[in-house]
Amino acid sequence: MYKIAVIGDYDSIYGFATLGLSICPVKNREEAKEKLSQLASGKYGIIYITEAAAAGLKEEIEKYQEQVMPAIIQIPGVSGNTGAGVEGVKKTVEQAVGSDILFGNE
Repeated sequence: MYKIAVIGDYDSIYGFATLGLSICPVKNREEAKEKLSQLASGKYGIIYITEAAAAGLKEEIEKYQEQVMPAIIQIPGVSGNTGAGVEGVKKTVEQAVGSDILFGNE
């Protein structure tokens, strides 16, 4: 069975521990990169990462986009939503269905 982890600053992710998810607090880009690589090579099927932590790891995250697992999903942190997570989901859906899912809703 695969596990679920959350990477980001402690204040943004500590609540996920109550749901049984593995929390991985990081303080900088290097720690986030190392933790992402470690989790992706382990038994983690889903890795949530705060948008702030993911901002410096675009190339690293893109390496895993072509793979089935792990799914790397950006989430907002306590500092707010940058829109990167929503944009990533929108791009994936557009590739899957061949259409802009927000067309006409803006």
